[in-house]
Amino acid sequence: MKDHVVVLTGGVGGAKFVLGLAQLMAPSSLTAIVNVGDDFRHFGLHVSPDIDTLLYTLSGKANAVQGWGREGESWSFMQQVRSLGGEDWFALGDGDLALHVLRSERLQRGHSLSRITADFASGWGIKLSVLPASDQLVSTVVETDEGPLDFQHYFVARRCEPRVHAVRFDGADRALPAPGVLEAIGNSKARAIFIAPSNPYLSIDPILAVPGIREALSSAHAPVVAISPVVGGKAVKGPTAKLMMELGLPITPATIAAHYAPLLDGLLKDERDPDSPLGVPYVSADTLMLSLHDRIRVASAALDLADRLV
Repeated sequence: MKDHVVVLTGGVGGAKFVLGLAQLMAPSSLTAIVNVGDDFRHFGLHVSPDIDTLLYTLSGKANAVQGWGREGESWSFMQQVRSLGGEDWFALGDGDLALHVLRSERLQRGHSLSRITADFASGWGIKLSVLPASDQLVSTVVETDEGPLDFQHYFVARRCEPRVHAVRFDGADRALPAPGVLEAIGNSKARAIFIAPSNPYLSIDPILAVPGIREALSSAHAPVVAISPVVGGKAVKGPTAKLMMELGLPITPATIAAHYAPLLDGLLKDERDPDSPLGVPYVSADTLMLSLHDRIRVASAALDLADRLV
């Protein structure tokens, strides 16, 4: 029986979708391959925002309102940073520091990001497999009208305000898929491979830029299904819609389907977007994920579509 499911995911939206899947199947049958293009060093610490968002979400520690960061976080560290004139554009909470300090210390000792991530997940009782797309550094750089900006300076420091002309992924050509990534995608028992409703250009493309991953998806046994991040011609969260406009792309499910072609076998789109030819089979559903029930509903619709494609 084919029961394994793989998800390529970024941060908040993808984490919600993975959590929904985790309610419908045995966690041991689920693998999340996570974007590392957002990773960067801050105060000398290695920060992995998308990995941490997924770990917080799956362990029940995520801030319910923000969708990222920890619930009940305190900020004594940042208060002291400000009092000493330190940079405060990217805030690290007191509890959040534990991940960054331990990750950084272990990386210095030669441990891989994938091994560290697996240990963090295990420590918090997370049963599914959480894999960085790569153990090597892949840095998302946004080409803007203010010049090139690394992702966090564009996203956090500049609040996505600069106009974007292009996106590149420094180091991707030298990176390797993390251990287990290609094996999960090529698993003959895989039921489905999902591309989460994350930003295609800033969260999923860094994963696809790692040599070998796109090729593995092209030859995968399981159907590849994307969940559109577009809802009623808008993006639910983040700069997806703004970025698409600046790149001259219509904010439609058809644009999302075309972006992932020819990897894609199907698309789950929101029911608020009109039906139109997408070039692949598709199903319409309510894809807003405001509650756990919503996340389960979207995950169930995606699984149903994948099963039909088989």
